[in-house]
Amino acid sequence: MTRKLFGTDGVRGRANEFPMTAEMALKLGAAAGRYFRTDGGRAHRVVIGKDTRLSGYMIENALTAGFTSTGMNVLLLGPVPTPAVGLLTTSMRADVGVMISASHNPAEDNGIKLFGPDGFKLSDEAEVEIEALLDADVQPAQAKNIGRARRIDDGRFRYMERVKSTFPPGLRLDGLKVVLDCANGAAYRTAPEVLWELGAEVVAIGVSPDGTNINDGVGSTAPGAAAAKIREVGADLGICLDGDADRVMLIDENGVLADGDQIMALFANRWAEEGRLNGQTLAATVMSNLGLERYLAERSIELHRTPVGDRYVVEAMRQHGLNLGGEQSGHIVMTDYATTGDGLIAGLQFLAEMVRTDRPASALARNFETVPQLLKNVRYANGQLPLEAPEVLAAIAAGEARLNGHGRLLIRKSGTEPLIRVMAEAEDEALMVSVVDEIVGAVQAAV
Repeated sequence: MTRKLFGTDGVRGRANEFPMTAEMALKLGAAAGRYFRTDGGRAHRVVIGKDTRLSGYMIENALTAGFTSTGMNVLLLGPVPTPAVGLLTTSMRADVGVMISASHNPAEDNGIKLFGPDGFKLSDEAEVEIEALLDADVQPAQAKNIGRARRIDDGRFRYMERVKSTFPPGLRLDGLKVVLDCANGAAYRTAPEVLWELGAEVVAIGVSPDGTNINDGVGSTAPGAAAAKIREVGADLGICLDGDADRVMLIDENGVLADGDQIMALFANRWAEEGRLNGQTLAATVMSNLGLERYLAERSIELHRTPVGDRYVVEAMRQHGLNLGGEQSGHIVMTDYATTGDGLIAGLQFLAEMVRTDRPASALARNFETVPQLLKNVRYANGQLPLEAPEVLAAIAAGEARLNGHGRLLIRKSGTEPLIRVMAEAEDEALMVSVVDEIVGAVQAAV
């Protein structure tokens, strides 16, 4: 059985349209509650966090009804980053954790991410079993066993203390000016307080959520606002988080962007030098630049590639005992510190390198020359299967033949949006652009 409801990062869609309806959230809460509730006579718990989307209230209430109907007690965290849910699921001895967020997507979208009792996102197999329960009649708890729900006021403070504990002892951020863009999202309170408490002068933007402005012209997918602010105030670094703060983009003092590949290169080399890079290996997805792979190889560090999605990176890390991985898009996973990507922790680790080496961000964020890479997206409607169209298959085959030995091609469906992503990488930029445009044209014609 394959997953129909879950994508690469939970369930996601437009709010109040299938599958992001109150009815589906209630059913999903009941199914997940039944899946995680075991016999044994003890109380069963679920922690639920959310970002700042208006629809979060609706989905939070529906999930709460579903979970309590199966006898699960619900602890409501309010707006917290996704990594906080992973942390608090384990520290509060919950059976399951839930994050209500559509990450970097616009405010009209929302999503539901599930974490197991170990704080890690669920496997494909677990999601398949939960989907099967959705189609079955979930037996509700007896009236006397219905669960309770209550709000937890100190969840974000627990998370903040954990984040600060990852900063190297004896180091401070005094004298550093940091532009911090919280995307009007889940970290709008936690991230500025953490940086300030560690000594930084914080210039915060994207910290005025109103339910409809998450990721709107701010955050890791729109770093121009932070870059402009850096130039305006003369900051040493810019940290751009996404809506649920599980990924990050960094901007140096000159306003130049550093993506996840450059950040991972710095960390992997540093950790390898210190002898703490497990397996002398970095896990990253097929989207990571060929330049990163060459940089690592020169330092005898292996790059283990995975499918796109930070959950697949984490699965590979757990399978092979690795402690560093991530995505070009800015998910940086350090399992020594967290169970999922954490943009704030990654930003702190970069700041620690600036303090330790007394070097500017620009000197640490350019670790390798990227191989030219081009990514274009084509939107399609539900029910369409553009990658099965003969003309698209022919265009892909022709592109692969043209790039053979000169680059690589990756075409895939997004796991979070109805998009076909067409990516090519080649030293010959003209060839790369031509191949991508031909395939994009074929996909557009098919849809």
